[in-house]
Amino acid sequence: MNLRFVTQTVHAYLDYPVALSLIATPFILGLGQANPLAIWLSVATGITALLLTLVTDHKTGLLPLVPYIVHLWIDRLVGVTFLAAPALLGFTGLDAAYYWLNGLAVLAVTVVLNTTAAFRTTIAPAQA
Repeated sequence: MNLRFVTQTVHAYLDYPVALSLIATPFILGLGQANPLAIWLSVATGITALLLTLVTDHKTGLLPLVPYIVHLWIDRLVGVTFLAAPALLGFTGLDAAYYWLNGLAVLAVTVVLNTTAAFRTTIAPAQA
């Protein structure tokens, strides 16, 4: 069984609802009771993710400026940042759980992502 089953197209379509969720969910869950950064880190990341998706060179990007593989590495950086945020910013309880779960989810998606097409479209033209 191939563990890399999420295609670039599926990832492209998931980016928009994930970005919107990062913007709205902190308010729905009432994050930020102990530290308001727990709200605003997610909101800022969601807005940035929405903008990044709009300018990524993939199926749902409107202005293909950012290569898909760069987008993927930014996603991985977000996952690591979310995992570290509770320790670095003092998030506890629901705030910490929110960032740990989102960080794990982002990293899990990038692990099961089929990157073959991304590398082919990014690297192959330079080799030609």
